[in-house]
Amino acid sequence: GLFVTDYFTRTPRKLSPFRSFASIELFHFHIPEDTVIAVWNLITFKEQGGTFGDQCPDRSITVYFRSGAPSVINPLHTHFPRDTAVPGSFALTLTWTLPNRTTGVFNVTSPLPGDWFLAAHLPKDEGKISVKGLYEECQYLFQPQLIVQRLVNIAVLYPGYVTEQSMAPHNRSCLYKVFVPSYTSRVLVEVLRCRGAEGCPLWLRVRAKAPPLHNSTALDCREHAPCQLALDLPFWQHWYYVLVEKHPGVPGTVSFQVTVQLTDCSRPSLGRPPFLPSSASMNMPHSFGSAGGLALGDGPPPASPNDTKHPVSVPTASSAGERCWPIRPTLRNELDTFSVHFYIFFGPNVSVPPDRPAVFVISLLPVLDSGGVLNLELRLNVSSLCGENVTVFGCLNHEVPLMSGDNASVTCETESLAGFLLTVNATASLSRLRIPYPQTGSWYLSLRSLCATEHGFEPCTNVTAEVYLRAYLSPCINDCGIYGQCKLLRTNNYLYAACECKAGWNGWGCTDNAEAFSYGFQLLSTLLLCLSNVMFVPPVAIAVRSHYLLEAAVYIFTMFFSTFYHACDQPGIVVFCIMEYDVLQFCDFLGSLMSVWVTVIAMARLQPVVLYLLGAMLLSMALQMDRHGLWNLLGPSLFALGIMAVAWTARTIRRRHCYPPTWKRWAFYLCPGALIAAAAVLLYAFVETEENYFYIHSIWHLLIAGSVGFLLPPRAKPTGRLGPLPRRKGCGYQLCVNEQEELGLVDPAVASINSICTS
Repeated sequence: GLFVTDYFTRTPRKLSPFRSFASIELFHFHIPEDTVIAVWNLITFKEQGGTFGDQCPDRSITVYFRSGAPSVINPLHTHFPRDTAVPGSFALTLTWTLPNRTTGVFNVTSPLPGDWFLAAHLPKDEGKISVKGLYEECQYLFQPQLIVQRLVNIAVLYPGYVTEQSMAPHNRSCLYKVFVPSYTSRVLVEVLRCRGAEGCPLWLRVRAKAPPLHNSTALDCREHAPCQLALDLPFWQHWYYVLVEKHPGVPGTVSFQVTVQLTDCSRPSLGRPPFLPSSASMNMPHSFGSAGGLALGDGPPPASPNDTKHPVSVPTASSAGERCWPIRPTLRNELDTFSVHFYIFFGPNVSVPPDRPAVFVISLLPVLDSGGVLNLELRLNVSSLCGENVTVFGCLNHEVPLMSGDNASVTCETESLAGFLLTVNATASLSRLRIPYPQTGSWYLSLRSLCATEHGFEPCTNVTAEVYLRAYLSPCINDCGIYGQCKLLRTNNYLYAACECKAGWNGWGCTDNAEAFSYGFQLLSTLLLCLSNVMFVPPVAIAVRSHYLLEAAVYIFTMFFSTFYHACDQPGIVVFCIMEYDVLQFCDFLGSLMSVWVTVIAMARLQPVVLYLLGAMLLSMALQMDRHGLWNLLGPSLFALGIMAVAWTARTIRRRHCYPPTWKRWAFYLCPGALIAAAAVLLYAFVETEENYFYIHSIWHLLIAGSVGFLLPPRAKPTGRLGPLPRRKGCGYQLCVNEQEELGLVDPAVASINSICTS
């Protein structure tokens, strides 16, 4: 055949350590139909400070692959919520081959067409809280590239017609495909009139959705005559690929005929007549490969010398298990993103008759619905059982309903089909099922009622069970509970939701409490972070006593908003918010930086109000730009220290003596205060982690407030200027000061009393 190669790539993204699914990087690819091989080239490289990170440590990178929906991963081995089905995926770990770059290759032969998702992350770290901009962080960038090779002009088999083929000596196989419409209960592929040097040296392989593999359903035509391969309960609305492969070492040309027969379960007494599909198969694609499109009522395509077609007889289906029952649709009601309810007509209570199953279909839209959670709930009305020991079995299957006539549906599985089982009875009348990141398409729910006997389950007689059925799509499982937050995430144009847990809780739905914080621990951490701000009371008292009223007001502002910000910032349930979180955070950061600013300005003995206003404006601008940026916060503080250094230097030069002048001020106040502040900064920048945050940050509060008490200068002494003289009475006279002198227009040093006022 003719091969076409397609290339796809994605933009490199920075990987993060795994904490929850919200911390992974998700990549979305689309593999076209008729793809015979897909090769993912996984490129990973390090960066540090805009250059290659040769000095960065080697950290393993885990990549997950899944077709149809994102992978449901659990690298921390946490517990999933009850009644949760975990779909499987394939994982690959990348190791480093070069100091700053590594490449991995992942091949998939005959991959399933449609959406493929890759998820990548770094291992979980120790949770260190780093100050943004303090040092160049090591970044691990991941870029996947996809190369696919697909066949074009694959020959199409039409049900009920024979295709003749001759396989030349240099050819090893022939590939065909046939479309299976809805309401098809059986696919029969047959090789006829096989003639070769050694009988019929052919292998017959069949696979749904993609070309067959070595482990696909196969039949050796040399050992089976006639060479027929039957598939029961095929996937609806999909292509089935037929591979006729020659045994290795067989000489000469092998000629054969191949035909496909489909059994229509909606008409069990008839096979599907050629080119007259049922009404449900009207959605058959028009991309019929080399044979061209075929509309309803058209005749077969013209025959070629090596590819002739003519009708064959279609056997009837006599088995009762090949019948299919009416499928009741559901009404889709979209409330929000990943919030969809599926309503049943004349529901939600449904009747399950004893002689046949009740079948419902839930349609999930491609791409749009695979990022949420599919929820299913069955509740049995015990009063409808009339005292019988009835059990209602529900089988949820993807793309084809499981409706066999015997009791095999109790397992919801066949050789080529696997589903999810739900059971309700008089003892356990409620059953739930949650499927995170479900595959899109049609999901079929088959409900059957069976009565328990001594010999197992048997069909019931004259008992119609009533079941309450609820099906809906939600963003997260139980909205992540009280210890989690459901986040809506986006990668390019693909949306998905995931839980982000807090207070030590883990798991897909934040239900794993193996490392959870107790209520007492949460209360203790909240009290420590809040009450440690009481340490600002002594600096407030010192500022008031020294007549630093503006500084005292700033310290009170800082103490108030820091207390209530940390009361609102707690991860658990001990939370108290008096304002919006963002307002409290801004005021806490602003108050902390303003405390530093006014303290340094006071140490400089500068009183102009313009400096305080300048600091407030600069700090507000810096916080609005980036509240966690190092230099946006450190810049104004260094500017204030520069002003203080200039003021102290000017005084030292003018007085020709070191300022502050006394050694006691340096030994007992400035040096201890500076050491305490430096210790607080070191703890904040290098020691604080997520585990020790509550007590390290409390110590930070204590040290910062204590350093302010040491660094705040004493009350300023009088400048020596003579103010207005007091009015004194003596000997019946009152001495008065000249009015000009009182207004400061005369030098007080040469002031004279030149007016006498009579009392």
